[in-house]
Amino acid sequence: MPRSIRTAFTLVELLVVIAIIGILIGLLLPAVQAAREAARRMSCQNNLKQVVLAVHNYESSLKEIPAAWTKPSVSGDGWSAQARILPFIEAISLAQAIDYSAGYKLATIHVDGVDVPISSYRVPTYLCPSETNDTVRIGDDGPEHYPLSYAYCAGRWFVYDANNQRAGRGMFTAGRGRKFRDCLDGLSNTLAFAEVKAWTPYFRDAAIAGDIPTPHQESDVCAMGGSFKTDTGHTEWVDGRVHQTGFTTTFTPNKKILCDVNGVKYDVDFTNFREGKSAASPIPRTYAAVTSRSYHVGGVTVAMMDGSIQFFTDSIELELWRNLSTRAGREVVQLP
Repeated sequence: MPRSIRTAFTLVELLVVIAIIGILIGLLLPAVQAAREAARRMSCQNNLKQVVLAVHNYESSLKEIPAAWTKPSVSGDGWSAQARILPFIEAISLAQAIDYSAGYKLATIHVDGVDVPISSYRVPTYLCPSETNDTVRIGDDGPEHYPLSYAYCAGRWFVYDANNQRAGRGMFTAGRGRKFRDCLDGLSNTLAFAEVKAWTPYFRDAAIAGDIPTPHQESDVCAMGGSFKTDTGHTEWVDGRVHQTGFTTTFTPNKKILCDVNGVKYDVDFTNFREGKSAASPIPRTYAAVTSRSYHVGGVTVAMMDGSIQFFTDSIELELWRNLSTRAGREVVQLP
């Protein structure tokens, strides 16, 4: 009799093939994810490199680096260092639309036939590709602010005293720009920028008078209190205040500062009094615990003042981390 010819897979064979494909996908997926994360981290490093090189070009042109925050000569809220270096990250048209002598709240730019707030404009160089909430912040009248992922270093804890214009120990200071010669610790040993997470909860304007000792644990921050904002820290790239475009080394990278607010645990930042905010004399000093945080596992990417890019792990010693944030502490720094 003629022999029958089979033209299809049996159910068992089909299941075996599916199982083999599933195993191969399971083996390849971690490698693909690792490759994607490596690409995102490399892109993040490139962004930071562009930012710190822009600061160098700014210094070459104006003979000083931009101030962290400056009070406008006319009126309004002070611009950030990130806003002032726009011409040097090839955002010239955006920079030309800015009047730095006035505050940022009324500044607009013409986009697609519509005037929109400059503060709501997305600056790609200022955003890490791993940022999970890369989206505009909406105000009462529509798009209002856009977040950022790279913050200037404001020092350890003390940031600014409006009563005598005394500034913190970081290279970026409120009220004035610094010169490279002010960096007595050496540009290669001084932090310039580091990663931060956008949409961070924070306390502000506790307005505690006088000297405030540096907090040693998260409960110290929680006890200071203040007005609580659930998710607006580091959402305003135009605003030079430390809780929006800066960070401090009060705590090590990615340290969780967990505070209970109405029964919910939040990982918070803290600013005792916002730079430029009016108050009865004497004006409370600006102290800030604004932690550097990253979506890259194990640490944070930073830019040093000499233009180099490094990755510091979460396990870095607190004293070393703090020493790296001062411009003239004359500490002996040994990098790992």
